[in-house]
This record gives sequence, structure tokens and C-alpha cells, in this order.
Amino acid sequence: MATDDDISFDRSLLGVEHHIGTFHVTEEMIVDFSVSTGETNPLFLDDAAAKKNGHEGIIAPPTFCNLFVTGVTRPDIKLEFGNTGLFAGQAIESLAPVRPGDSLDATTKLKEVYAKTGRSGKMVFAVWETGFTNQDGVRVALVNESFVRRNVPQSRVSDS
Repeated sequence: MATDDDISFDRSLLGVEHHIGTFHVTEEMIVDFSVSTGETNPLFLDDAAAKKNGHEGIIAPPTFCNLFVTGVTRPDIKLEFGNTGLFAGQAIESLAPVRPGDSLDATTKLKEVYAKTGRSGKMVFAVWETGFTNQDGVRVALVNESFVRRNVPQSRVSDS
């Protein structure tokens, strides 16, 4: 079992929020996102249907905020482990509806860094939590993204 004590990274970044941007939501963005992801729920495409279900108009699908985390530059945590890294997964928690006209303020923070030992050896995971708050101060979504670093034999690294 790997221990977290021997992971070398900049621990001063744990829990520190970093502003990554303010994003203005339009109806066109919501509809385009819905169509591009194959979403067919009328709440995301049809004002009348959304109003019939108690909303002021269309709302964004729960995964909509994923648009804004793709390609985000985060601080370097100076992780001293592994010779290769990759995206390990994402979890999106929708907390309140996102609507056209919303202005979403996004901050990200290093939530945790931990080690796991699997069949291929030790891996170190870094989890970033990005929160989205609308213009009324309501938290509308949380996106957790995990990244993993591991050692791959040099012969396999040079073959890629």
C-alpha cells in the first residue's frame, strides 16, 4: 500500500482557490451544447416545455459546465512522481439550474493528492475541484477532475 506521506508536491496549494474565469451563458450556447451531446430533453431545447415544468425558460443540461473546464490552466503543484500523466476521470455535480443570461464565476482548487498501488505499481492522483457560482451568488455546479501520474518503463515511453 502506498502512503501519502512520501508524495512530494507543493502542499501550500491544497484548498487554495484560483479564479479561472467568468463565463456568460447564452441560449445559443445551451442549445448548441445540447445538440452536440445528443441531449433531447425538451427542458434544454424548448422554452415552452421548460416553462411548463416550472422554469423561466430553457435550462442547461447538468454537464454544461464541462465546457468551461476543458483546457483550464491550473497552478503547477510540482508533483515529483512518475514519468507519464493522464486524465483519470471527472464527476460533475449539478446544484442549481444554469439559464441563458447567467454569468458564471469559476474558481478551482487542489482538493487532494493521494497515492494508490495497482497491478502496474504506484500511482499518484491529483484531484481538482472547480466551482461555478452565478451572478446571484448561487453555487450552480461542482466539477471534480482527477489526473494520475505513474512510472512507465522507459522502453514504453519512447515507443509512444
